[in-house]
Amino acid sequence: MVCLGNICRSPLAHGILASKLDTENFQVDSAGTSNYHIGSLPDQRSIAIARKKGLDITNQRGRQFKVEDFDTFDYIYVMDKSNFENVVKMARNTEDISKVKLILNESFPNKNLEVPDPYYGGDSGFDNVYNMLDIACNNIAKKLKSTSYLR
Repeated sequence: MVCLGNICRSPLAHGILASKLDTENFQVDSAGTSNYHIGSLPDQRSIAIARKKGLDITNQRGRQFKVEDFDTFDYIYVMDKSNFENVVKMARNTEDISKVKLILNESFPNKNLEVPDPYYGGDSGFDNVYNMLDIACNNIAKKLKSTSYLR
């Protein structure tokens, strides 16, 4: 899960998807395309909405996306087109590029919609983002659990 700073959207997506998967068979992580918040906790508003929904994301710390993530992960979900472009620029080949997907395409196929950055949008923005990501992560979890999606 990738967003700009790895403190708002991607930590929520990380926590939501991890809660829907067996962590013995799946590894979920998050990162930012920037280095603004390396080592930082998720935004307090992300922590609060996650807690309200029964998730604890306080074990996460901000980190920057790195080229090695293409080797570690089979799927790289990004929150918006800018994240997509930044991650694709780091790709070494077409296989790396094929792993990068806009997360809301899991809810709205081929629409290329973006998860809005809630940082400046107040608390309701975090509620909206959580709901968007929850639906997308339900779809991702179903696909990942199906035998056709497993490697």
